Amino acid sequence: MHNDIKKILISEDDLAKGIKAIGEKITQDYQGKEPLMVGLLKGVIPFIGDLIKNINVDIEIDYLRVKSYDGSKSSGSVNVVGGYVPEVKGKDIILVDDILDTGQTIYKMKKLFLNAGAKSVKVCVLLDKKEGRVLDINADYYAFDVPKEFVVGYGLDYNEKYRNLPYIGVLKEEVYRR
Repeated sequence: MHNDIKKILISEDDLAKGIKAIGEKITQDYQGKEPLMVGLLKGVIPFIGDLIKNINVDIEIDYLRVKSYDGSKSSGSVNVVGGYVPEVKGKDIILVDDILDTGQTIYKMKKLFLNAGAKSVKVCVLLDKKEGRVLDINADYYAFDVPKEFVVGYGLDYNEKYRNLPYIGVLKEEVYRR
């Protein structure tokens, strides 16, 4: 598995520091509030697990399973798998994902929550890939900018593999061009 990695972009230690900084900022911004954090499965699992340990306000947590990628490319459409959407009316929502790339998934989910009556919707991602953006949407909280390369690890996958790497790495092109 590690032989498929071209280079390590973000080490375990740097991930921990970046996530701690986001948690501290959310703690500061949400004093006196109880936000609902909605994680987008599956890639968000390691990130949200570590993030919530660094937030010092009461929070609720829920999840949505969405699908927008087919192999190494965005499919161009975003689907909520199973049809379940949490109750968000009147709540402050923090939408949590592993990466903000094209912006399509985050844009659709943010719009869905606002249309369902959310009081506010903030976007929190581990990685921001600004070069990949096709929609005008930005993260309110993010730890790292990443280049327009195919990144895996720490929840991010290629065809459901590499999620369990403890770091963020760049996948060798020959792996996803096969």
